[in-house]
Amino acid sequence: MSGDLAGPRVAAGPGRNVEATLVDAVRASRASAAMLYVLDTGGDALWLAVLAGVPRHIAAPWTRVGLTDPFPVADAVREERLVWVGGTEELARRYPRSSLVLPYDFVLAAAPVADGGTLRGGLVLLWPGSHSTRLGSGEREVVEAACRRLGSALRGVAEAGELVPCARPRTVAPEPDRALGTPEALAAFVDRLPGGSCALDLNGRITFITPEAAALVGVDPADLLGALPWEALPWTDVPEVEDRYRSALVSKLPTAFTALRPPDTWLSFELYPDASGISVRIAPGGPGPRTTEPGSPPPAGPSRATVLYHLMHLAATLTEAAGVKDVVEQTADQLMPALGAQAMALLAAEDGRLRVLGHRGYSDVLMERFDDIPLTPDTPAARAMITGEAGFFGDFDELRRAHPQAVHRDGMESWAVLPLIASGRPIGSLVLAYERHKRFPATERAVLTSLAGLIGQALERARLYDTKHDVARRLQAALLPHSLPRVPGLDVTARYLPAGRGLDVGGDFYDLIRLDDTTVAAAIGDVQGHNIDAAALMGQVRTAVHAHASAGAPPDDVLRRTNRLLIDLDSDLFTSCLYAHLDLARRELCMATAGHTRPLLRHADGRTEVLTVPPGLLLGIDPEADYPTLDFALTPGSVLLLYTDGLVEEPGVDPDDALDSLRGLLRRTDPADLDALADTLIRHVANPVDDIALLLIRFRSAGGRPRHAAG
Repeated sequence: MSGDLAGPRVAAGPGRNVEATLVDAVRASRASAAMLYVLDTGGDALWLAVLAGVPRHIAAPWTRVGLTDPFPVADAVREERLVWVGGTEELARRYPRSSLVLPYDFVLAAAPVADGGTLRGGLVLLWPGSHSTRLGSGEREVVEAACRRLGSALRGVAEAGELVPCARPRTVAPEPDRALGTPEALAAFVDRLPGGSCALDLNGRITFITPEAAALVGVDPADLLGALPWEALPWTDVPEVEDRYRSALVSKLPTAFTALRPPDTWLSFELYPDASGISVRIAPGGPGPRTTEPGSPPPAGPSRATVLYHLMHLAATLTEAAGVKDVVEQTADQLMPALGAQAMALLAAEDGRLRVLGHRGYSDVLMERFDDIPLTPDTPAARAMITGEAGFFGDFDELRRAHPQAVHRDGMESWAVLPLIASGRPIGSLVLAYERHKRFPATERAVLTSLAGLIGQALERARLYDTKHDVARRLQAALLPHSLPRVPGLDVTARYLPAGRGLDVGGDFYDLIRLDDTTVAAAIGDVQGHNIDAAALMGQVRTAVHAHASAGAPPDDVLRRTNRLLIDLDSDLFTSCLYAHLDLARRELCMATAGHTRPLLRHADGRTEVLTVPPGLLLGIDPEADYPTLDFALTPGSVLLLYTDGLVEEPGVDPDDALDSLRGLLRRTDPADLDALADTLIRHVANPVDDIALLLIRFRSAGGRPRHAAG
């Protein structure tokens, strides 16, 4: 299995200008860290390109951010506005996924990066938790100016034909101006301080340590310089220490902890961070909250808090995954960067065969070899699915010993094959592949197994969702007209757009009924609710309206008889309906309404009016209700718009204002192409809160070929 994460790289030249501009932005805004994102070529995701003041491993969960993901930078770029988050409580409220991964004290601003009207990416700036919860006007100007300069710099990268990094973003260190004395004076100053001291860079490596500090931790200074503390000092490789370190890096606020150096020496650590790294003071200390037990062996593999955060982050994202495609994408986006895998495949069993549900880093051609093969224990993915046992292979020799028939096709060196367990049974398997030889110690195997459990549960929910969604879609389609009749003198098109998910079947309907060569009836309605009962009642209402119309009943009688039917059905759901009778020979339109939204009529000259039909009660309330009618003249070139309230319902918007907006859109849009007009009207609603059904009818002069469509 072969392929990679499709990550362009940045070179010197204009790319370096981008990095310098980002550093200038950090200094000018007095921020503690910054992350620059660039739009991918498809315009639907942001890739982390350059970081300043924060190491890559902290930002790993956000290497790729979809424009629709619930993250500040995605909102800022998608809505082209500055997003301000004034602290941890606000972050938890507005962006719970981010808060789970970074539960530290900081504030941030996210803003779009553009140049000449072209969106190029987004900028995230972080300030310490001591910053005001509000963004000052002067700071806003600095942020906006920085975004303009970054937009210009990114344009230079594009014009130079360079590509921006995505799989492995670059890190740069903002270097504040410092007045330094002589090295001898600085060394004397440090030696006079009590206890020991050391310095960490932004990646956590030790760049300086005093002899006293080295003596306290019991390691030669030469073995500490350039090392990560949790590697050189295994007794610090515990979640609490990692958590305090991450807290200092992100919040830029001092923190402290106590740790036990085996067998019985307690040490206190005080961390003082800034934009260039962390200064640490070490001193003998009394017992505090224990981070390890005396004499316990150091943990192996990815047992630090970083893995726990990735686990929490993946859990949070999977709760938002709806279908199988979402699970595949979330798993690839979050798991592969966290674990350093270069390829991934998600597989399941269907009718005794192995099916590839999705993959990343592998070629489609290679995946086709494994898709739809018999489910036998000959392949690692199938065996994990059958037995429920994971397989870990450090090299191909190990894999071949377990699977003698295996063929090395993917060019990878190591593999983890994990069963996906849900409801106590394996429902699929996850393959993670690595380009280099990899050990899988016990702690890492435990972590991978836990992750696979989360993915298995999410996959089971996703497959159930996809099944229900498909059932709902087919049910909805069966209840609506498959096609509209062709009527000489009329052009007609219809649209239906559900706002619900899963089994949220709507009660909206429309119909066009050809009565004879010169008369036609149109109906549109909305049954209260979004469930199977609403859909069933919608089918009955539409059938009743159609039957009464075909029998020649006038509009008021059609609604009156349908109302009595609903009363007899004793349903607790109410229905709105508008019925229109069009006489093409007399060029007359007669309408009656049962509490439905007011239709719009666009005249040939572009003038658009709201047709105020005398209101009648909703269907299913009063058996004696009357439905008065109103007549209108039809002129060639006029367009009638019938619609349900999803087209004009917007949170926080007055209904009359929404209707005026729709009326203006209908007036401004050329009605020559009814399909294009219908699509424009649908797109007018950015986030529908209710289902939308609409019927567009254009009255033409005699002659010409009618055009009809439904969608």
